[in-house]
Amino acid sequence: MNMISFMITLSLALSITLTALNFWLSQMNPDSEKLSPYECGFDPLGSARLPFSIRFFLVAILFLLFDLEIALLLPLPWAIQLQSPVTTLILAFSIILLLILGLIYEWTQGGLEWAE
Repeated sequence: MNMISFMITLSLALSITLTALNFWLSQMNPDSEKLSPYECGFDPLGSARLPFSIRFFLVAILFLLFDLEIALLLPLPWAIQLQSPVTTLILAFSIILLLILGLIYEWTQGGLEWAE
């Protein structure tokens, strides 16, 4: 029990020391380079509650879906070597067909158009 209390005290002291050092050594006045927008183009001093583009969100979700498709179809060359490659190919084809139908639906609904 004595060793446990020593370890708790040591970890608490180390946490307090590191937190105090962080506040003491940190730079409180960032320069213009730190305040300038980096690659994203957003103003870092502006409001964080600006309206978010639903179109951008939809394209991001579509990207994640097709990225997931690659992850699902990646083991396909090894799965063809199994004892029933026809079943594997049918399942892979059904995944691709489902994604193509979803893409056609999004395209016809205008979800991929940026101009409003």
